[in-house]
Amino acid sequence: MDFSITQFEFGQRPGVTLPSPEFLERLTEEGMRKLVSDHYDLLSKSEVKHLFPRIDEALDKAKQRSSDFFIQICGGHPYFNENRGKPLLAKRHAPFAITPEAREVWLKCYIQVLSKLELPENLIQSFWNYLNVFSFWMVNTREE
Repeated sequence: MDFSITQFEFGQRPGVTLPSPEFLERLTEEGMRKLVSDHYDLLSKSEVKHLFPRIDEALDKAKQRSSDFFIQICGGHPYFNENRGKPLLAKRHAPFAITPEAREVWLKCYIQVLSKLELPENLIQSFWNYLNVFSFWMVNTREE
């Protein structure tokens, strides 16, 4: 498995390839929700925890929205669009100072949860490749 993190250069907006729909088919919606929940649990204890809700109810809502997004991106039901409208995630994340360092922490937490999945490597790699490039779009603040 290649969990390499692509070096970030501020202002880059590379094209994104969606993950294989088979990733969700094999993982299931319930599995995706657990994956995202486990990821957020790691983030809430990380050096970027200040970017995430501290109240359980708010964190649960963030987990729900993120799960909805990834289910939709992987070819599942369009929960995100139904509940929140078009993703426009760079705009939605604009109020938060997301640095290249925060991106790396976010990705490293995903490496931890993806490493535990019992799915074919090519499917995990497909999802990872998406995350690695998608995460460029969220960075909105230079390093301090």
